[in-house]
Amino acid sequence: MDVAQLKQQAAERAVDFVESGMVVGLGVGSTAIFAVRRLAERLRQGDLRDIVGVPCSLATAAEAERLGIPLTTLDERPVVDVTIDGADEVDPAFNLIKGGGGALLREKIVAQASRREIIVVDASKLSPALGTNFALPVEVTPFGAGAQVRYLEQLGAQVTVRRNPQGELYYTDQGNLILDCAFGPIAQPAHLSGLLAARAGIVEHGLFIGLATDLIVAGADGLRISARPDQPLHNQVRDD
Repeated sequence: MDVAQLKQQAAERAVDFVESGMVVGLGVGSTAIFAVRRLAERLRQGDLRDIVGVPCSLATAAEAERLGIPLTTLDERPVVDVTIDGADEVDPAFNLIKGGGGALLREKIVAQASRREIIVVDASKLSPALGTNFALPVEVTPFGAGAQVRYLEQLGAQVTVRRNPQGELYYTDQGNLILDCAFGPIAQPAHLSGLLAARAGIVEHGLFIGLATDLIVAGADGLRISARPDQPLHNQVRDD
């Protein structure tokens, strides 16, 4: 199977852990969309009932509505039972870099509201240290964006202002800009997370520290399913 087929298989496997009556976080990107489509299929088949989704982006919301998945908001349902999402890079401690799809703010809000955050990736996303293979997305307000570029450069990043395929500035669903920050391997991601969170004008960043509970990795040898070691046994996804 090619990478897309492996990702589809892994995403569909994650949906096996959704049960009737759950509030489900609907992630962003090509892998997460596979999960959204499988969830819709199970609803049509009657295998699942009374599911409501919390989409992490406007694009995901549009796809879920097209497929007939009932949607809700965190105002209406503040606790999400399980979220299925992808990641751009994953370290051995299940810390993540996310935001390649531009929805890191909403993704983190939903992740923090989730009892379980299942991350689905292909094996190429695994890394010994965050920042080794992927630049860190940082969402900033348009006002003062240049000051944030200089601040991030002082922290050691090579900063690129994200643009869309037409060469125009890329704006998030919230109307903010994204700065893609190449730090190289990040020795202390939690420390960097704190520095970024404390800076006015930085709305959010793509370091997801301690939020992923379970990991499904698609590789040439099949699927590998594991849970973060500090998760309670009853809250672990197991390949049974």
